[in-house]
Amino acid sequence: MNHDKDNIYASAQDQVADFEFDQKVANVFPDMIKRSVPGYSHIIANIGVLAEQYAQPNSQVYDLGCSLGAATIAMRQRIHAPGVKIIAVDNSQAMLDRSRQFLDLEDSPTVVETLCADITQLRLEQCSFAVLNFTLQFIEPNLRSATIAQIFDGMLPGGALILSEKLRFDNNEQDRLLTEHHHDFKRANGYSDLEISQKRQAIERVLLPETSQEHISRLHQAGFRTISQWFQSFNFASFIAIK
Repeated sequence: MNHDKDNIYASAQDQVADFEFDQKVANVFPDMIKRSVPGYSHIIANIGVLAEQYAQPNSQVYDLGCSLGAATIAMRQRIHAPGVKIIAVDNSQAMLDRSRQFLDLEDSPTVVETLCADITQLRLEQCSFAVLNFTLQFIEPNLRSATIAQIFDGMLPGGALILSEKLRFDNNEQDRLLTEHHHDFKRANGYSDLEISQKRQAIERVLLPETSQEHISRLHQAGFRTISQWFQSFNFASFIAIK
């Protein structure tokens, strides 16, 4: 399936609106994410590897904030345990409609259900593996602890959660340096300074990053027994938490 090039912020805008996962973002999302998030393809591939290890027979696997379903597809290709169903959840119908187009190209016995829902209100059932891949950062900070606790409560013993997030750093110099490295990454992928600036204006009001320690503390408070940061590239990281 062909993907459109992300040029949403290529022209100067009088007023930059808050970023949202609407139809125009859905149309260019594969290009946008590849050129914006360092290590994204590595994270997706290894979500598949980890899902293969942790998915339990006759359980459910959740992709929470699935966007176009990249993590769902990676898990579907690797999970071999019998009776597993993947539930791909997003609150953007435009993203889900586009994800279904990608999912329908896949030939796999693993059932995928797409669900338009607010994950802060979602009760997980018989969950052996869940993914929050750059999703929690878009949730209101005062709802994040309850959301993680709800995921933990719906998990089977031995289940695992993958949490991938953009990070901020308490050390201002470190934060500034890694942010600039991220901008260099985007420039190397063809984004102009205007695009970088306007995208930052659009997203900084809706994407509210936290430190790695804040994420680890929240996971511990929810009850996860083993937590590891398994990936970092510049100011993007991924954690695995096991119940």
